Amino acid sequence: MDPYKKYNEVEKLIDDEKYDEAVVGLDEIVAADETFVLAHLALARVHTKTGQHELAIKHAEKAVELEPEESFNYTALSVTYQRAWAGTDDQQYITKAEDAMAKGQSLAQG
Repeated sequence: MDPYKKYNEVEKLIDDEKYDEAVVGLDEIVAADETFVLAHLALARVHTKTGQHELAIKHAEKAVELEPEESFNYTALSVTYQRAWAGTDDQQYITKAEDAMAKGQSLAQG
């Protein structure tokens, strides 16, 4: 399986709001290659859209773990935390969102 080809197919499913099918495809990519960051970021997006905030956070945090020097991953993590807060009213997510955003900005400024 070419993970990039599969990922492009999954992106079309996400665009069509076929989230259950997208998750299956993304899970296949991650099962084949746990280090495929784009799949983790996409899983974070899809799980956020379906209100599965804990799963979304798990995948956003994995992206940061895999590429700790990539500022975009911290921005994505911050957004994931912000949406988790909006969906749950759990205040811990605001602090985590602010911390992730600050780290991302720090990396971006180099």
